[in-house]
Amino acid sequence: MVAAALEAAHGWAQGTVRIHPVKTSGDRIQDRPLAEVGGKGLWTKELDLLLLQGETDLSVHSMKDVESVRPETLVVAAMLPRADVRDRLIGAATIDELSQGAVVGTSSPRRSAQLLRLRTDLQIVPIRGNVATRLTKLAQGEVDATFLAAAGLDRLGIEEGVPISPDVMLPAPAQAAIGAECRADDEATRGLLAAINHLPTCAAIGAERTFARAVGGSCHSPVAALAVQGGDERLWLRAEILSTDGSDRVAGEVRFTPGDEAPQALARELLDQAPPSIRGLFA
Repeated sequence: MVAAALEAAHGWAQGTVRIHPVKTSGDRIQDRPLAEVGGKGLWTKELDLLLLQGETDLSVHSMKDVESVRPETLVVAAMLPRADVRDRLIGAATIDELSQGAVVGTSSPRRSAQLLRLRTDLQIVPIRGNVATRLTKLAQGEVDATFLAAAGLDRLGIEEGVPISPDVMLPAPAQAAIGAECRADDEATRGLLAAINHLPTCAAIGAERTFARAVGGSCHSPVAALAVQGGDERLWLRAEILSTDGSDRVAGEVRFTPGDEAPQALARELLDQAPPSIRGLFA
Protein backbone atom coordinates (compact mmCIF):
# COMPACT_ATOMS: atom_id res chain seq x y z
CA MET A 1 0.00 0.00 0.00
CA VAL A 2 2.83 2.40 0.82
CA ALA A 3 4.70 1.47 -2.34
CA ALA A 4 1.59 1.99 -4.46
CA ALA A 5 0.87 5.33 -2.80
CA LEU A 6 4.42 6.55 -3.46
CA GLU A 7 4.31 5.43 -7.09
CA ALA A 8 0.96 7.13 -7.64
CA ALA A 9 1.99 10.35 -5.90
CA HIS A 10 5.21 10.72 -7.88
CA GLY A 11 4.07 9.31 -11.22
CA TRP A 12 6.42 6.36 -11.04
CA ALA A 13 5.86 3.08 -12.83
CA GLN A 14 4.48 0.15 -10.85
CA GLY A 15 7.36 -1.71 -9.24
CA THR A 16 9.63 1.33 -8.96
CA VAL A 17 9.52 1.00 -5.17
CA ARG A 18 11.17 -2.30 -4.28
CA ILE A 19 9.75 -4.21 -1.32
CA HIS A 20 12.21 -6.06 0.94
CA PRO A 21 10.26 -8.52 3.15
CA VAL A 22 11.65 -8.95 6.67
CA LYS A 23 10.58 -11.66 9.10
CA THR A 24 10.83 -10.01 12.49
CA SER A 25 11.19 -11.63 15.90
CA GLY A 26 7.51 -10.83 16.46
CA ASP A 27 6.69 -12.92 13.39
CA ARG A 28 8.90 -15.81 14.42
CA ILE A 29 7.99 -16.10 18.11
CA GLN A 30 4.39 -17.33 18.11
CA ASP A 31 4.15 -19.45 21.26
CA ARG A 32 4.30 -16.71 23.92
CA PRO A 33 2.73 -13.30 24.55
CA LEU A 34 4.88 -10.42 23.32
CA ALA A 35 5.18 -9.03 26.84
CA GLU A 36 7.07 -12.16 27.91
CA VAL A 37 9.69 -11.99 25.16
CA GLY A 38 10.59 -8.36 24.66
CA GLY A 39 7.46 -6.34 23.88
CA LYS A 40 6.81 -4.24 20.81
CA GLY A 41 10.50 -3.96 19.93
CA LEU A 42 10.18 -7.45 18.48
CA TRP A 43 8.32 -5.91 15.52
CA THR A 44 10.85 -3.16 14.83
CA LYS A 45 14.41 -4.07 15.74
CA GLU A 46 15.31 -5.97 12.55
CA LEU A 47 13.72 -3.25 10.42
CA ASP A 48 15.57 -0.55 12.36
CA LEU A 49 18.91 -2.27 11.81
CA LEU A 50 18.42 -2.49 8.05
CA LEU A 51 17.31 1.12 7.90
CA LEU A 52 20.16 2.50 10.00
CA GLN A 53 22.71 0.48 8.00
CA GLY A 54 21.40 2.03 4.79
CA GLU A 55 20.20 -1.27 3.35
CA THR A 56 16.64 0.08 3.12
CA ASP A 57 15.31 3.62 2.66
CA LEU A 58 12.16 3.27 4.72
CA SER A 59 10.31 0.84 6.96
CA VAL A 60 6.58 0.21 6.91
CA HIS A 61 4.90 -0.39 10.26
CA SER A 62 1.54 -1.16 11.74
CA MET A 63 1.70 1.81 14.11
CA LYS A 64 -0.05 -0.08 16.90
CA ASP A 65 3.05 -2.30 17.09
CA VAL A 66 5.60 0.53 17.22
CA GLU A 67 7.06 1.57 20.58
CA SER A 68 5.94 5.03 21.70
CA VAL A 69 9.60 5.97 22.26
CA ARG A 70 11.70 5.60 19.10
CA PRO A 71 15.38 6.29 18.31
CA GLU A 72 16.11 9.95 17.57
CA THR A 73 17.86 8.82 14.40
CA LEU A 74 14.54 7.66 12.92
CA VAL A 75 11.33 9.52 12.11
CA VAL A 76 7.84 8.42 11.08
CA ALA A 77 7.54 10.66 8.03
CA ALA A 78 4.16 9.55 6.63
CA MET A 79 0.97 7.77 7.54
CA LEU A 80 -1.66 6.44 5.19
CA PRO A 81 -5.33 7.27 5.81
CA ARG A 82 -6.48 5.41 8.88
CA ALA A 83 -8.68 2.34 8.43
CA ASP A 84 -11.45 0.98 10.69
CA VAL A 85 -10.26 1.43 14.28
CA ARG A 86 -12.63 -1.13 15.78
CA ASP A 87 -12.00 -4.64 17.08
CA ARG A 88 -14.08 -7.46 15.64
CA LEU A 89 -15.52 -10.24 17.78
CA ILE A 90 -15.38 -13.63 16.08
CA GLY A 91 -17.35 -16.48 17.60
CA ALA A 92 -20.47 -14.72 18.85
CA ALA A 93 -22.88 -12.01 17.72
CA THR A 94 -22.19 -9.81 20.75
CA ILE A 95 -20.08 -9.86 23.89
CA ASP A 96 -23.26 -10.38 25.92
CA GLU A 97 -24.08 -13.48 23.87
CA LEU A 98 -20.84 -15.26 24.74
CA SER A 99 -21.75 -18.32 26.79
CA GLN A 100 -21.18 -18.33 30.54
CA GLY A 101 -17.49 -19.03 31.20
CA ALA A 102 -16.60 -18.86 27.51
CA VAL A 103 -12.93 -19.19 26.60
CA VAL A 104 -11.71 -16.12 24.71
CA GLY A 105 -8.34 -16.14 23.01
CA THR A 106 -6.34 -12.91 23.16
CA SER A 107 -2.80 -11.97 24.12
CA SER A 108 -3.67 -8.28 24.39
CA PRO A 109 -3.67 -6.96 27.99
CA ARG A 110 -6.03 -4.20 26.83
CA ARG A 111 -8.62 -6.54 25.31
CA SER A 112 -8.33 -8.92 28.25
CA ALA A 113 -8.93 -6.19 30.84
CA GLN A 114 -11.79 -4.63 28.86
CA LEU A 115 -13.49 -7.99 28.42
CA LEU A 116 -13.15 -8.99 32.08
CA ARG A 117 -14.56 -5.62 33.07
CA LEU A 118 -17.64 -6.39 30.96
CA ARG A 119 -17.84 -10.11 31.75
CA THR A 120 -16.06 -11.35 34.89
CA ASP A 121 -17.02 -14.94 34.04
CA LEU A 122 -14.99 -15.12 30.84
CA GLN A 123 -11.80 -17.19 30.67
CA ILE A 124 -8.98 -15.43 28.84
CA VAL A 125 -6.25 -17.53 27.26
CA PRO A 126 -3.26 -16.30 25.23
CA ILE A 127 -3.39 -16.79 21.50
CA ARG A 128 -0.71 -15.77 19.00
CA GLY A 129 -0.08 -16.27 15.30
CA ASN A 130 -1.28 -14.64 12.13
CA VAL A 131 -4.94 -14.19 11.31
CA ALA A 132 -5.28 -17.59 9.61
CA THR A 133 -3.69 -19.35 12.58
CA ARG A 134 -6.03 -17.67 15.04
CA LEU A 135 -9.11 -18.43 12.96
CA THR A 136 -7.99 -22.07 12.69
CA LYS A 137 -7.67 -22.33 16.48
CA LEU A 138 -11.19 -20.96 16.78
CA ALA A 139 -12.54 -23.38 14.16
CA GLN A 140 -10.86 -26.31 15.94
CA GLY A 141 -12.51 -25.38 19.22
CA GLU A 142 -9.38 -24.36 21.11
CA VAL A 143 -11.22 -21.15 22.01
CA ASP A 144 -14.87 -20.12 21.88
CA ALA A 145 -14.16 -16.64 20.54
CA THR A 146 -11.39 -14.23 19.70
CA PHE A 147 -10.88 -10.60 18.79
CA LEU A 148 -8.98 -9.24 15.80
CA ALA A 149 -8.47 -5.74 14.48
CA ALA A 150 -11.06 -4.88 11.85
CA ALA A 151 -8.43 -3.06 9.78
CA GLY A 152 -6.27 -6.16 9.39
CA LEU A 153 -9.23 -8.33 8.47
CA ASP A 154 -10.43 -5.77 5.92
CA ARG A 155 -6.99 -5.60 4.29
CA LEU A 156 -7.04 -9.40 3.96
CA GLY A 157 -10.56 -9.39 2.54
CA ILE A 158 -11.93 -11.34 5.51
CA GLU A 159 -15.50 -10.46 6.43
CA GLU A 160 -15.85 -12.63 9.54
CA GLY A 161 -16.69 -11.09 12.87
CA VAL A 162 -18.85 -8.37 14.36
CA PRO A 163 -17.38 -4.88 14.86
CA ILE A 164 -17.36 -3.68 18.47
CA SER A 165 -18.05 0.01 18.99
CA PRO A 166 -15.24 2.08 20.53
CA ASP A 167 -17.85 3.07 23.10
CA VAL A 168 -17.71 -0.54 24.30
CA MET A 169 -14.03 -1.34 23.71
CA LEU A 170 -11.76 1.62 23.10
CA PRO A 171 -8.97 0.56 20.69
CA ALA A 172 -5.25 0.46 21.30
CA PRO A 173 -3.28 3.65 20.65
CA ALA A 174 -2.51 3.95 16.91
CA GLN A 175 -4.68 0.96 15.94
CA ALA A 176 -5.51 0.74 12.20
CA ALA A 177 -2.75 3.11 11.07
CA ILE A 178 0.11 2.30 8.70
CA GLY A 179 3.23 4.43 9.01
CA ALA A 180 6.41 4.84 6.96
CA GLU A 181 9.62 5.53 8.87
CA CYS A 182 12.96 6.70 7.51
CA ARG A 183 16.28 8.00 8.77
CA ALA A 184 15.89 11.43 10.35
CA ASP A 185 18.77 12.85 8.30
CA ASP A 186 17.48 11.46 4.97
CA GLU A 187 15.89 14.63 3.63
CA ALA A 188 15.29 13.14 0.18
CA THR A 189 13.19 10.24 1.48
CA ARG A 190 11.40 12.48 3.96
CA GLY A 191 10.41 14.72 1.05
CA LEU A 192 9.11 11.80 -0.99
CA LEU A 193 7.10 10.48 1.95
CA ALA A 194 5.61 13.91 2.68
CA ALA A 195 3.58 13.55 -0.53
CA ILE A 196 1.63 10.58 0.88
CA ASN A 197 1.28 11.75 4.47
CA HIS A 198 -2.38 11.93 5.54
CA LEU A 199 -2.39 14.88 7.92
CA PRO A 200 -5.60 14.06 9.90
CA THR A 201 -4.32 10.53 10.57
CA CYS A 202 -0.90 11.88 11.46
CA ALA A 203 -2.41 14.31 13.98
CA ALA A 204 -4.64 11.67 15.59
CA ILE A 205 -1.93 9.03 15.85
CA GLY A 206 0.50 11.62 17.16
CA ALA A 207 -1.90 12.48 19.97
CA GLU A 208 -2.51 8.84 20.89
CA ARG A 209 1.20 7.99 20.88
CA THR A 210 1.98 11.09 22.93
CA PHE A 211 -0.58 9.97 25.51
CA ALA A 212 0.83 6.44 25.54
CA ARG A 213 4.36 7.77 25.99
CA ALA A 214 3.29 10.08 28.82
CA VAL A 215 1.29 7.47 30.69
CA GLY A 216 4.24 5.04 30.54
CA GLY A 217 3.79 1.36 31.15
CA SER A 218 4.82 -1.63 29.08
CA CYS A 219 3.28 -4.39 27.00
CA HIS A 220 1.77 -5.66 30.27
CA SER A 221 -0.16 -2.40 30.79
CA PRO A 222 -3.80 -2.23 29.63
CA VAL A 223 -4.13 1.12 27.87
CA ALA A 224 -6.52 2.38 25.19
CA ALA A 225 -6.72 5.68 23.34
CA LEU A 226 -8.57 7.08 20.35
CA ALA A 227 -8.30 10.54 18.83
CA VAL A 228 -10.64 11.79 16.10
CA GLN A 229 -10.71 15.11 14.31
CA GLY A 230 -13.85 17.22 14.42
CA GLY A 231 -15.18 19.75 11.97
CA ASP A 232 -13.33 22.56 13.72
CA GLU A 233 -10.02 20.66 13.21
CA ARG A 234 -9.66 20.16 16.95
CA LEU A 235 -8.93 16.64 18.18
CA TRP A 236 -11.14 14.71 20.57
CA LEU A 237 -8.99 12.28 22.55
CA ARG A 238 -10.56 9.58 24.70
CA ALA A 239 -8.32 7.33 26.79
CA GLU A 240 -8.44 4.76 29.57
CA ILE A 241 -6.08 2.72 31.72
CA LEU A 242 -7.16 -0.42 33.53
CA SER A 243 -6.06 -2.98 36.06
CA THR A 244 -5.05 -6.37 34.68
CA ASP A 245 -8.37 -7.98 35.59
CA GLY A 246 -10.44 -4.99 34.53
CA SER A 247 -11.89 -4.48 38.00
CA ASP A 248 -10.49 -0.95 38.12
CA ARG A 249 -10.61 1.60 35.31
CA VAL A 250 -9.79 5.28 34.97
CA ALA A 251 -10.95 7.11 31.85
CA GLY A 252 -10.98 10.64 30.55
CA GLU A 253 -11.24 12.78 27.45
CA VAL A 254 -10.07 16.13 26.15
CA ARG A 255 -10.65 18.33 23.11
CA PHE A 256 -7.69 20.36 21.92
CA THR A 257 -5.79 21.89 19.04
CA PRO A 258 -3.18 19.50 17.56
CA GLY A 259 0.25 20.21 18.94
CA ASP A 260 -0.62 21.39 22.42
CA GLU A 261 0.14 19.38 25.57
CA ALA A 262 -3.37 18.11 26.27
CA PRO A 263 -2.43 14.40 25.78
CA GLN A 264 0.33 14.67 28.38
CA ALA A 265 -2.01 16.49 30.77
CA LEU A 266 -4.66 13.80 30.32
CA ALA A 267 -2.08 11.11 31.07
CA ARG A 268 -1.08 12.87 34.30
CA GLU A 269 -4.74 13.31 35.26
CA LEU A 270 -5.54 9.61 34.80
CA LEU A 271 -2.43 8.49 36.69
CA ASP A 272 -3.27 10.85 39.56
CA GLN A 273 -6.75 9.32 39.77
CA ALA A 274 -5.59 5.71 39.40
CA PRO A 275 -5.72 3.28 42.35
CA PRO A 276 -2.61 1.17 43.16
CA SER A 277 -3.95 -1.73 41.06
CA ILE A 278 -3.53 0.47 37.98
CA ARG A 279 -0.73 2.80 38.96
CA GLY A 280 1.60 -0.12 39.59
CA LEU A 281 1.27 -1.14 35.94
CA PHE A 282 2.30 2.30 34.68
CA ALA A 283 5.32 3.07 36.86
